[in-house]
Amino acid sequence: MKRIDALHAIYSDIGNDIVVTIMGAVAAELYSLGHRKNFFYLQHAMGLASSMGLGLALAKPDRRVIVLDGDGSLLMNLGTLSTIAWHAPKNLIHVVFDNESLLSVGGFPTATSAESDLAGIAEKSGYRTALTVRSIEDFTKAWHTARGRSELSMIVAKVEASGLILNGSTVA
Repeated sequence: MKRIDALHAIYSDIGNDIVVTIMGAVAAELYSLGHRKNFFYLQHAMGLASSMGLGLALAKPDRRVIVLDGDGSLLMNLGTLSTIAWHAPKNLIHVVFDNESLLSVGGFPTATSAESDLAGIAEKSGYRTALTVRSIEDFTKAWHTARGRSELSMIVAKVEASGLILNGSTVA
C-alpha cells in the first residue's frame, strides 16, 4: 500500500479534527491533499508527534486528535506508548505509517524491518486497540472502526518505502 493512498482515503473524514504529523513524506503528502488550519507539522521534532498528540488530546477532550506518525519517529520515542496508554484519551487515533525505513534520512532500515511489532508493543503497553494492516481496504476498514468508537486506537499501516515527488524531487 502507498502512504499517499492511505492519506487520501481518510482525508475527507478528518474534517476539523486536530492532526499532528511528523515532517518528511507524511507531511508533504498530507499537505499535497490540501492544508487545513487544524494540521500541525512538527519540524525538528522527530519522535514527538505522539507526545504532542497526547498533550492535545488531554487539553482538548472535546476534539478528536489524529497523530500521523512514522515507524522511525515512533521508535525514537517508544516510551510514549506506555504514557499514552496510561492516560488512554478516548479522542486519540494514532496512525503509524510503517515503511520499515528511515527513508527521510537515507533509507536505513528500522527495527520493524527485523520483526519489531509496533501494534504488539502498543497493546502490551496498554492500548486497548492496536492492529497492523497491509492493504488499503484493511486500512480504510480499521480507520472507520476507530472513528466509530470512543477509545484510544492505533493503526499501523505497512506502506511502501517511497516518497512524494514535488517539483521533480522525491520527498522521502
